[in-house]
Amino acid sequence: MARAVPDRRKHAKAETSAHRAPRAPELPELDRLIHERIRLGIVSALATNESLSFNDLKRILKTTDGNLSVHARKLEEADYVSCTKYFEGRVPRTQYRLTTAGRRALTQYLDQMEEWIRITREEE
Repeated sequence: MARAVPDRRKHAKAETSAHRAPRAPELPELDRLIHERIRLGIVSALATNESLSFNDLKRILKTTDGNLSVHARKLEEADYVSCTKYFEGRVPRTQYRLTTAGRRALTQYLDQMEEWIRITREEE
C-alpha cells in the first residue's frame, strides 16, 4: 500500500506569500524623446536661452554635426523645438528655439525625474 506523501507545494506557496518581498514603488513614465542625453541637452540649453545656433549647441553638447542634426530633427518633428534657417551673407545659419510644447514637455520630464529621485531617497 502506497504511503501518502504530503504536498510540499502547498506549504511552499503559503510560506512564499507570507514572506513576500515589498512591492516596488510605481515610478512615473519618462518622456523617452527627451530622456536621451543629446536631446535632453538640447532642450535644457534652449530652456535657459532665448535661442541658440547649431554651432552653439554643437559646442555646448560636445557632439558631431550629424549627431546633433539627427537629434534636433527628432525634437523638431515632435514640435519641441523650432528651427529657422537663413543666410548671413553667403553663410548658412541655423537657429533653434524651444517651443511652448517643448517647454511643457521639459517641465513634465523634470517633475517626473524629481518624483523618481524622491521615491529613490525614500527607499534608502
